[in-house]
Amino acid sequence: MSDLVRYDDSTPRIARIVLNRPDARNAQNTELLYALNDAFDRAARDEGIHVVVLAAEGPHFSSGHDLREHDWRANMGLRTPVGTWAGFGSPGAEGLMAREEEIYAGFSERWRNIPKPTIAEVHGKVIAGGLMLIWPCDLIVASEDAEFVDNVVAMGANAVEFFNHPWEFGIRKAKELLFTAGTLPAADAERIGMVNRVVPRAELTEHTMRLAATIAAMPLFALKLAKRSVNAAQDAQGRATAQQTAFALHQLAHSHNVQVHGDIVDPDFLARFARRA
Repeated sequence: MSDLVRYDDSTPRIARIVLNRPDARNAQNTELLYALNDAFDRAARDEGIHVVVLAAEGPHFSSGHDLREHDWRANMGLRTPVGTWAGFGSPGAEGLMAREEEIYAGFSERWRNIPKPTIAEVHGKVIAGGLMLIWPCDLIVASEDAEFVDNVVAMGANAVEFFNHPWEFGIRKAKELLFTAGTLPAADAERIGMVNRVVPRAELTEHTMRLAATIAAMPLFALKLAKRSVNAAQDAQGRATAQQTAFALHQLAHSHNVQVHGDIVDPDFLARFARRA
């Protein structure tokens, strides 16, 4: 496993996975995401593990996708695909879509469907792609300083690749936060139901692990069935169809930006994001 992700199963029935790229604010490059997927697989396949906790080192949970990884085609060539999409070296939109289907939308969907309960332990900023690490988790415990933002509209696209916004924010709040690239503080995230609990930063890990221990004491098979029941209810509302549509529109936005700006991201996004509401 890469040094960019730590795995600790020393606590009975609990696997603790920690993002360990603090100098880059846990920006998600190809290596980190495959290492994280390996860690989730390890926890899912270990019958001694009942609960998985996802945490992060450094001042912020995650700054999102690593936009500085320009050699992503070569890096994808070093990996064995987990999903059914391939052709990462293909030219144009085909290669880019294949990559984002694999490591962004695909991984997030895969982690959402891990049968065991998962808890995100969140602090600091969670920006854009960072949401795609915590939203697949079943529960979110946040420190009081946590802030959440999807600034992808400022980049010239519709939203991050794992489109769970209406279920996390509600319809009107989802539109407001997307349209403005606005920031959602932890207290507001708890109020609208995206976050389960908000605690002082100094108590974050202790509180999360105590919650994990409470859940881990339950029968594992019953936990698996409860999780599948709730996920099925959400999917019956049309989540999977909405996800596929939003992902396709995300790829259209990339293609448009390449034609207009010569890059998949609008180059003015940083200035535009700085002026956000």
